[in-house]
Amino acid sequence: MISAKRILLQAATVAALVVVAGLGAVRLEFVQDWAMLRVFSATTSDTDAPAEPDALIASVCGSRSPIPDPARAEACVLVQAGERLFVVDVGDGSVARLRQWAIAFDRIEAVMLTHLHSDHISDLADMHLATWVLQDRPAKLPVYGPVGVEQVTAGFEMAYGIDYGLRNAHHGDSLAPLNVAGFDPRPIDNNALTIIDEGDLKVSAFLVDHPPIVPAYGYRFDYKGRSLVISGDTNKSQAMIDNSRGVDVLFHEAQSNEILNIMIEASRANSADKRAQLFEDIQTYHTTPIEAAEVANEAGVKHLVFYHLTPSPRNSIMATRLLRGVEEVRPDNWTLSVDGTRVTLPVGSDEILLDEHN
Repeated sequence: MISAKRILLQAATVAALVVVAGLGAVRLEFVQDWAMLRVFSATTSDTDAPAEPDALIASVCGSRSPIPDPARAEACVLVQAGERLFVVDVGDGSVARLRQWAIAFDRIEAVMLTHLHSDHISDLADMHLATWVLQDRPAKLPVYGPVGVEQVTAGFEMAYGIDYGLRNAHHGDSLAPLNVAGFDPRPIDNNALTIIDEGDLKVSAFLVDHPPIVPAYGYRFDYKGRSLVISGDTNKSQAMIDNSRGVDVLFHEAQSNEILNIMIEASRANSADKRAQLFEDIQTYHTTPIEAAEVANEAGVKHLVFYHLTPSPRNSIMATRLLRGVEEVRPDNWTLSVDGTRVTLPVGSDEILLDEHN
């Protein structure tokens, strides 16, 4: 009878030979090419994929403030209403995040800016490129935002005008048509805050409290009986409550002034007085997690998602400190977002489904 020890030894030997053979195989050119083909195929949009269930979906493509965090991009939320796609804010790193998810950029109809701070607009150039080259975009990219959005988009066009011409010269009109290169700025009229009202989809802007940044907006999406609101940057305000009443999901910014106070103390201990002053200044125009929970409660929001986190937590200790006191105000039905947090609101249902993009 063969002993158990001998069987284990033989199994280990076979496993070792398989590993060695595998290591040798990856040195073969045709194996390398095959493996790369598999990888690139997996990161390309599947045009033959089955139709998605009809839903209102929002994905956090950027969950942090300007305070750096290598695991997160700056403010960005991708909203999908049926087959229609919109992006609310487009901060640094957010387009790279969308590329990682193999988003169908040809379906993005517009960018909607809550305000014109750099951490909400800095990836506009990358968004333009992603929705232009190869995408058969029918017109310039619409960009909604406060008065001043015309200056912002004109500045990007001036900076990237040479790039547009070079790409067109190289790829031609079939891949990079110059007639649709650039932006279509659409400043929001404060007396007409409904941006889209087309059958099953309504998108509205509303004024929020972010002084001295005036105007600054939040956005509400209503699609076939499902609804969500994105706060942008704001103090706790009645406008947020009024415009969030009864929505399925509220994406609300969250800033821990307590953590900022610790950062102020540390900055001053290191003679970084200007940094300390900056951390003091930003406490005047943002919402704390507890205040955001109060807004959600007062508005009767079904689920609250904290995003645009200041500072974004890099570990469980920071996350616990950021959220201290929230459970006393709102014991459940809230989520602390990461880049990739996705909320799906199926049409004809009360379900609120949460998962993460891979």
